[in-house]
Amino acid sequence: MTTLPSQMTAIGIPKPGGPDALVPEQRAVPQPRKGEILIKVAAAGVNRPDVAQRTGNYPPPPGASDIPGLEIAGNVVALGEGVTRFKSGDAVMALVPGGGYAQYCTAHESCALPVPSSLSLTEAAAIPETFFTVWHNVFERGTLKAGETLLIHGGSSGIGTTAIQLAKAFGAKVIVTAGSQDKCDACVKLGADRAINYKTEDFVAETKAATSGAGANVILDMVGGDYIERNYEAAAVEGRIVQIAFLGSAKATVDFRRIMLKRLTHTGSTLRARSVEAKAAIAQALAQKVLPLLRDGKVKPLMDSTYPLEKAAEAHARMESSHHIGKIVLTT
Repeated sequence: MTTLPSQMTAIGIPKPGGPDALVPEQRAVPQPRKGEILIKVAAAGVNRPDVAQRTGNYPPPPGASDIPGLEIAGNVVALGEGVTRFKSGDAVMALVPGGGYAQYCTAHESCALPVPSSLSLTEAAAIPETFFTVWHNVFERGTLKAGETLLIHGGSSGIGTTAIQLAKAFGAKVIVTAGSQDKCDACVKLGADRAINYKTEDFVAETKAATSGAGANVILDMVGGDYIERNYEAAAVEGRIVQIAFLGSAKATVDFRRIMLKRLTHTGSTLRARSVEAKAAIAQALAQKVLPLLRDGKVKPLMDSTYPLEKAAEAHARMESSHHIGKIVLTT
């Protein structure tokens, strides 16, 4: 077995702030605990929760690394006690509670998946956080079914581009909102049936028009604020609104009578603080339902840009500019 170094380069956050708060540091290479694998990281995905952590608004859960980064891909280089699912050398992609912006990172074996040969390790690193989030929220919590309509806010984001492809793969109609013509065009190219430019069009009216007045059966929202009441208007009878973030505001004044009149369900979830068992259950569902689609090339992460690990600050600046379409990934 290869001798591992004792030190590695990782991205620390000495104190919260803007993108420049991300600083390359030397850290000890982590040791895999019981049930964990150690991965030599080839690439790590960049996500909005990483930005929230950098600004001091999303601390890592107890016991998790303070290094940012929630999804990685690379090769297994060491096994913790009791690991049976993977062996040294295997190419894996994994959801982690932190530690991804580094040359080495541990992951629980149950939260890792084999990398299909159709994907590069850089593409594979763009999968775990977004695919776990979309699968759990759209299909498990939102119970999206074939023939139903899904409205996705932020259609050109990593989450949005994933949700478009998975919803279409499982037979749903997809409407998205995005903030420019380029982003709308990219969403349609990926398979969206209708892309609404929220800066020039009213998404409530356009969603109703695209569904012959019925509204959307499931709405995936990461905006919050005044979108909450508008989502209730855009939703179909028995509609399900799933909240995954509040890029606008976490507070709103809402007329809740529509929940009763339309028999709506408004639910939501976070992923990072969930138990290993809960994440493992989502991983299992992805292995059965989604890995075959990735293997066959029917679904593929839409890549925006890659940055070397040491330039994580530039990657965050790109994300916060909101010019990106698809996933931003760091490579080691």
